[in-house]
Amino acid sequence: MNLKDIERVYFIGIGGIGMSAIARWFHASGKPVAGYDKTETKLTTQLIEEGIDVHFEDEPTLIKNEFLEDEGTLVVYTPAIPDDHVELTFFRDGNFTVKKRAEVLGIITENSFTIAVAGTHGKTTTASMIAHLLGASRKGCTAFVGGIMTNTGSNLMIGDKMAPIIVEADEYDKSFLQLHPNITVITSLDADHLDIYGDETTMLDTYEEFVKRTAEGGKVLMSSEAGYKINPGHKYISYAIRSGDAVADALRIVNGAFVFTYRYGMEKISDVYVEVPGYHNVENALAAITVALEMGMEGLQIRKRMKTYMGVKRRFEFVYRNPKSALIDDYAHHPEEIAAFLKSVRVLSKKRKVTVIFQPHLYSRTRDFKKEFAAELDKADEVILMEIYPAREEPIKGISSKSIYDLMENENKVLVTKTTLYEELAKRDLDVILTVGAGDIDKEVPVIAQHLRDRYGESYDVLESKSLDDDE
Repeated sequence: MNLKDIERVYFIGIGGIGMSAIARWFHASGKPVAGYDKTETKLTTQLIEEGIDVHFEDEPTLIKNEFLEDEGTLVVYTPAIPDDHVELTFFRDGNFTVKKRAEVLGIITENSFTIAVAGTHGKTTTASMIAHLLGASRKGCTAFVGGIMTNTGSNLMIGDKMAPIIVEADEYDKSFLQLHPNITVITSLDADHLDIYGDETTMLDTYEEFVKRTAEGGKVLMSSEAGYKINPGHKYISYAIRSGDAVADALRIVNGAFVFTYRYGMEKISDVYVEVPGYHNVENALAAITVALEMGMEGLQIRKRMKTYMGVKRRFEFVYRNPKSALIDDYAHHPEEIAAFLKSVRVLSKKRKVTVIFQPHLYSRTRDFKKEFAAELDKADEVILMEIYPAREEPIKGISSKSIYDLMENENKVLVTKTTLYEELAKRDLDVILTVGAGDIDKEVPVIAQHLRDRYGESYDVLESKSLDDDE
């Protein structure tokens, strides 16, 4: 199905962060858009307010008549939808054109200059940084981002018709093999999604296949660490804080911001400010700046624009802060992500007690990395473990949050349910609190923030200073 043949679009799982961005793009293009999702969320409410029809029962009779015409109707679904889903079965049996989200991204980007960002972690922040930088260029950019960009309040940016398109290339279900990027970025290659790939070697082989889909004459950027793990088949630009083609010199922390000099060949940009904390975000910025330079932006414009980048919701997001307590929310759901998050928090809060509230995501990931989760969580002062968020999975016998708990050496650990979480918080002296996970822990964040306001007073403007250490 070509883009010009699509007259209307129906989404099964429309409330997903990736699905909703595509739904918004078709809606902005003037196509009728509607969809189903299992749960009503803030995002589905926004879609409804934007004029998109959404219902929450898996019931074909709730689908509006105009989407029941098979000719010209595209049905999009996410891999998280089970094969026995009633509406999905209805459309398949009716000979509608039914495609996965990644296939639709392939259709949208087919005739456009495409920048694809892939990796086990870091791709959402890196994609949003690239979008923020290129958004200041003459053509702007169109970007499909797997998170809500703080600067825009959306997961979608739309540029002019000739603008480059930025997409997150999702490795789950090998979805990224639908793309043929002009610029490919690989942020990290830690083992993940072993329920799909079986083992790390197969996962890395698939990434190699993806990189080799880069268009002829295109560019490949890889973090130096990722570059040691796969062979892209041709020359690539490496980046890392210290060792790579693009590096961050003179790195220091100024009032909670990470400041450095960008160097790549003869290119030098002094005093680049990354206002979203974390050494991992410095590496993300190196990739984004390199892409912006490849796209013709000048160093001074990049430096000015980078300083205004405010991050992505649930990526090192300061939710509450005053001198007595602070709450930071992060989407980290892999041991390496937790390691990077905790390392950055320690830099900003060397003298303070750190309490992690962690909700594991997926039974299979917990099974595959329980030792690694335990080792990283042991680095916190206190750990509150919530129940596993299953997402698309059925329970696995013998696997629960206790699988991590039993391997931890940290004595300040406790298992809770959502019901007992607040009883546990009430017992504790809360200093720096981290809410961590990719499930529905985000629904608890506003409640935890209110708990802190009730105990410690109102939050200050956290944008004034992101330092948590009185001596910073």
